[in-house]
Amino acid sequence: MGRPISPGAITDEDVILDTSLRPRRFDEYIGQRSVKERLAIYIRAANERSEPLDHVLVYGPPGLGKTCLAHVIANEMGVGIRTTSGPAMERPGDLVAVLTNLEDRSAFFIDEIHRLNRTAEEALYPAMEDFLYDWVAGKGPSARTYRLKLPRFTLIGATTRAGLLTSPLRDRFGITIRLDYYSPEELLEIVERSSKILGIQVDPEGALEIARRSRGTPRVANRLLKRLRDYAQVRASGVITGDVAGEGLRMLEVDDRGLDAIDRRMLNTIIVNYSGGPVGLDTLGAAIGEEAQTIEDVYEPYLMQIGFLQRTPRGRVATALAYGHLGVRQPAEQVRLI
Repeated sequence: MGRPISPGAITDEDVILDTSLRPRRFDEYIGQRSVKERLAIYIRAANERSEPLDHVLVYGPPGLGKTCLAHVIANEMGVGIRTTSGPAMERPGDLVAVLTNLEDRSAFFIDEIHRLNRTAEEALYPAMEDFLYDWVAGKGPSARTYRLKLPRFTLIGATTRAGLLTSPLRDRFGITIRLDYYSPEELLEIVERSSKILGIQVDPEGALEIARRSRGTPRVANRLLKRLRDYAQVRASGVITGDVAGEGLRMLEVDDRGLDAIDRRMLNTIIVNYSGGPVGLDTLGAAIGEEAQTIEDVYEPYLMQIGFLQRTPRGRVATALAYGHLGVRQPAEQVRLI
């Protein structure tokens, strides 16, 4: 079984689950209130002018609903949406094949846009600015340049690593949206909504227990809900109560702060092997058998969000909260360093 609380590891089951639970309009999209408020204004203004919405860049940790938000934006605009991913756009021709088949004012969603091929990215610049595409036919003195008029469209780019976007690409987005982690109250609403759609029996205490341990991430909440449904079916009466949720999550090694065995091993390695830090990212990755990028993208953001980990110029440092959570006494000299 894969890591149930890893928002970055998307399985086929997650794709099916996300699609079945995907909200269609802002009033169904739980959380991110300020984001929805701003987008609703921009979309209404664009619709009243019969113009495409400005290009939108959505970034934030994995599992927070970037793809879901892209579909909601298209639905609110009343237009269709074409979806792809950065790695799939290997050549400018791949990009043009999609752009020329868009309808006027429709949306074009590129997930993992930071992984877009550089040549394809450069071909995207005039398409984003002027809805034009230039290409050269032939070589040498006989080469000729052609200009193709494209439909007016809204590009929606999603990324977990906004810092990897080049400045020319980032500057062409008129709207930039950051998605933040969800509160337990918002996740409780998501669990209750998902359980109704999926026909899962869960009482308020069980739903709250799932929400508390979902790392602020809807994808994790929905995944834990399905795993606890299995546990309740086999080990209990089929209803996810507070006690059943607690027992099932202990089986999954998910503690009361949403940390699993890998999170605890990472913090324990920093504390025990490196005296609380600082320790370099590559060194930490080698010590726990994980890639540095996986640590930076998947594990670190939540640990930093809850105050268990700090990034310093010299490396990663475990905080007093991490020592307390693991039940380890923090040395006085480490307190002074932090």
